[in-house]
Amino acid sequence: MNRRRVTTFLSERSVIRNSNPKLKTVFMPKVEVILTHPIIGLGAESDLVKVTAGYARNFLLPQRRAILPTEGNKKRLEALRKRRAEREAHELNTMTELAKSLGKMTLIIAVKTGDEGKLFGSITNGTIADELKKQFDVGLDKRKIHIEKSIKGLGEYEVEMRLHQEVRTNLKVVIKSSNPLPEPEAGPAPAGPVTEKRGKRAAAEAAPAPAVDTKPERKGKGTKAEKA
Repeated sequence: MNRRRVTTFLSERSVIRNSNPKLKTVFMPKVEVILTHPIIGLGAESDLVKVTAGYARNFLLPQRRAILPTEGNKKRLEALRKRRAEREAHELNTMTELAKSLGKMTLIIAVKTGDEGKLFGSITNGTIADELKKQFDVGLDKRKIHIEKSIKGLGEYEVEMRLHQEVRTNLKVVIKSSNPLPEPEAGPAPAGPVTEKRGKRAAAEAAPAPAVDTKPERKGKGTKAEKA
């Protein structure tokens, strides 16, 4: 079906717009199409979905992401369902193997911190996806990384990875500072308890030594006995 026929097909199913601008914002003409590729938030191949005429005409049909539900195209549904089943089975096997690998990994993320060890900003699922690609060459959609709240502190975290409807695992993430604070210097060892004996000994050792007379001895006159 060429573009002119597609436009005519969609126009016939469109709501006739009134010249009133308010009506243009109220009525959104929609058409049915059969998806030939999975579209996030819309469906997968072989699904019959309703979309706006403009979305179908400007994107889905020109990009061959969908086909019109004509009698001839409906015959392709069985082939689309088979291709979908094969794709989903392959994705399940791939995500199962990836879950085993992620469960054994430890992702270490170094970030700059302030004087009190606080992070500048926070760690999001996008940050984790980027680091997985950088450190382990694992390409993963950040929407599969589930974080209830953004990580804003240092430490170790268990992050849930929702890889598939039937496959989930946890990834260990360690947030450390790239500019850690210097460790405080160790002070002098505390003195032990002083006992009575120890106190006396310490006092004796601390007492000053008696003064020693170092003056030379005078040579005096000898005694009478020595003269005799």
